[in-house]
Amino acid sequence: MSRHSVLSESVISPQLEAQSIELERILSVKGSQPKLVGANGEKITIPEPIYQVLLQVVHAMASGKAISIIPQQQELTTQQAAEFLNVSRPYLIKLLEQGEIPHIKVGSHRRVRFDDLMNYKQQRDVKRDQLLTELTQMSQEAGFYE
Repeated sequence: MSRHSVLSESVISPQLEAQSIELERILSVKGSQPKLVGANGEKITIPEPIYQVLLQVVHAMASGKAISIIPQQQELTTQQAAEFLNVSRPYLIKLLEQGEIPHIKVGSHRRVRFDDLMNYKQQRDVKRDQLLTELTQMSQEAGFYE
C-alpha cells in the first residue's frame, strides 16, 4: 500500500454481505478465544484490540455498509479528504483556506491529516445535531408536531 492510499471496500456484493453475516455470527460467540489459522495450519490467538476492530469491520460489512481503513497519521489528498467528508473538492479547499481544517502544503499540493479531518467531522456532526434539535424544538413550539 502506498503512503497515500486508502483501503476501501466501496461496493458490498450480496455474496460478500452473506459471508460477512456468517463471519459475524462466528466472531460473536461469547467466551471463545478467536484464532487465525494460517495456510500451514499454524494457529495464533487474535489479540483483543485487533479482534474488536475486526468485529466492527465485519459488522459494518454484514450490514451492507462500505468501510474504509486509514492509519491515523495518514495524510490525504484534497480529493480523498473531500470524498471522506462527502463534499466537493472546491468546498473542501474553501474550508482549508478559511482555516476550518488544518492542512500542510507539499510543493503546490495540499495535504490533510486524517486525524484533523476526523476532528472537523466530529465538530461538524455535533453542530449539526444541535441545530437539528433546536429546529425540532422550534417546530414543536410552533405547533407543527403533535
